[in-house]
Amino acid sequence: MAVVGAGSWGTTVASLAATNAPTTLWARRAEVVESVNLHHANPGYLGEVPLPKNLRATADLAEAVSRADVVVMAVPSQGFRQVLTEAAPHIRSWVPIVSLSKGLETGTELRMSEVANAVMPGHPVAVLTGPNLASEVSRGQPAASVVAIDDAVIATALQELFSSPTFRVYTNDDVVGCEIAGVVKNVIAIASGIAQGMGFGDNTRAALITRGLAEMTRLAMVLGGEPASLAGLAGVGDLIATCSSQSSRNTTVGVRLGRGEALADIIGSTSMVAEGVRSSASVLALARRHGVDMPITEQVVAICHEGVSAADGLAALMSRRARPEHR
Repeated sequence: MAVVGAGSWGTTVASLAATNAPTTLWARRAEVVESVNLHHANPGYLGEVPLPKNLRATADLAEAVSRADVVVMAVPSQGFRQVLTEAAPHIRSWVPIVSLSKGLETGTELRMSEVANAVMPGHPVAVLTGPNLASEVSRGQPAASVVAIDDAVIATALQELFSSPTFRVYTNDDVVGCEIAGVVKNVIAIASGIAQGMGFGDNTRAALITRGLAEMTRLAMVLGGEPASLAGLAGVGDLIATCSSQSSRNTTVGVRLGRGEALADIIGSTSMVAEGVRSSASVLALARRHGVDMPITEQVVAICHEGVSAADGLAALMSRRARPEHR
């Protein structure tokens, strides 16, 4: 197996798979490759968490994917198409592509599975998603995830590949619902973080999580997703974990926005990618195209991209016309 992208989650997934099958991790930077191969660690992303000694890293993309039976894409959504296009000539026919990226492509509003299908038609495409904070999974804390693909045979094979005694993987044939959930929860996590940064407590977070789930579900359903997926690990499970954890980059960005920091300063201070910042505008564009009301997402976009203050964004949400809960 090959994992393309050596960030925190890509490295963690590579570590999980390496206990079940020979695994190669592709990293852009030579120092990451050296650290994985010689010291069995990726300190820039996972601190001193030890990696399996049989996990091998390389900076040669063709070498990483050319012999792989499964290719896992763990690069941010905005670089997904470019990297997969570079890898495509070296990937054997019918090798499954698995996306770990929780974002939409800017300009096209395509999900990563749709990008993969466009770049590599004929290849099965799956999504691995759920409440999976890399800092916890990499340390062997019990967790669960979902592998979504509409092929039961491939789903079972991938389930076995990623499973470990502390990482339980379920299968789901609803790629749309699972993938949209993973995208939108990052946007809602920014809103939750903003509320926290402004000093608000659990009631506010609970309201944002619940109404965020409603937004997520409306968008997924209009695109063909199943409500059950939004009520499962890929939906409410991932939403709760991301909105509640200080390890979440999206929540952290929101907290700092809520405290009054400028987005440019926040982004410039970390190497981690907060997918919700980049994807929020694409999520809103996709929702508007399909006539889906997403007021929390609207305010996250206003705060992140239109210069609206956190206080004004909250006021806009709270002043909306009263309405029935389930419409």
